[in-house]
Amino acid sequence: MLYFWIHTVWIPGVAFLFGFQGFPVRSVDMQRATDNITIRQGDTAIIRCYVDDKVSKVAWLNRSNIIFAGQDKWSLDPRVDLVTKGQLEYSLRIQKVDVYDEGSYTCSIQTKQQPKTSQVYLIVQVPANIYKVSEDIIVNEGSNVTLSCLASGRPDPAITWRLLNPSAEPLEGEEYLDIIGIVRNQAGRYECKASNDVATPDVKYVNVVVNYPPTIKKTQSSETQVGRMGTLQCDAVAVPTPEFEWYRDEKRLINAQGINIQILGTTTILMIANVTEEDYGNYTCVATNRLGVQNASVFLYRHSDMQTGSE
Repeated sequence: MLYFWIHTVWIPGVAFLFGFQGFPVRSVDMQRATDNITIRQGDTAIIRCYVDDKVSKVAWLNRSNIIFAGQDKWSLDPRVDLVTKGQLEYSLRIQKVDVYDEGSYTCSIQTKQQPKTSQVYLIVQVPANIYKVSEDIIVNEGSNVTLSCLASGRPDPAITWRLLNPSAEPLEGEEYLDIIGIVRNQAGRYECKASNDVATPDVKYVNVVVNYPPTIKKTQSSETQVGRMGTLQCDAVAVPTPEFEWYRDEKRLINAQGINIQILGTTTILMIANVTEEDYGNYTCVATNRLGVQNASVFLYRHSDMQTGSE
């Protein structure tokens, strides 16, 4: 079909197209199937056509457009030129290749016997590029979450997700990652990777914060002699970071003479200076944030009370 098209479309104008001086070329092997050249966007493509001392005339075509007729350039594209080595090569060079350059290129030869052609199909690949990804989000525990990661490229890129925790195992999801009823250990930095083996994969990240109510994980009671410093401690986990209060019976304790309350992130310490008999007993640590509240009992013991309890 290609051979017939050359004769019916542009070879009838051979008196014009091939009116230039003879250019020695080699007959092209017409038995070979169309070759493919794969090139990355932005690189330089050289499409080869070799010649010898058989007098003929040559031209390069892209689809129905004439690019070169002999040494005469018909294309207005400044990226396109010829690569010639004496009289042995008549190759086409395209610099900074783009997707619109993809297609069929034909080196057409007019010999004394008959016209011949060599055809190459140029395939332009484009590295994977993530052009849209979810913004960082803050959600409450138990919410449904969908993260999106949209990418382009040729061929189409594969998209994978990972939560960058110690295991960092791949997650089930492509353009969209659905997390049903998210829990606190699913918080963290999510990695979206788009790859199509054309270049280094494109990677983007989404930070997910999961809010949850306080849980008191550890308490530390104290056995303290009269006149010494008593120290009680309460550790809680929560997002947002919890606020703490201390109570003795129903009375809230504040920093005052003999009482010092410290809050260090998710830990609170109650220090009672110069403990008296009246200070012994049960204290309540209360941890709160906007999602909930939890409390725990912490004890200040007499030395004799601890001995009695251990017998």
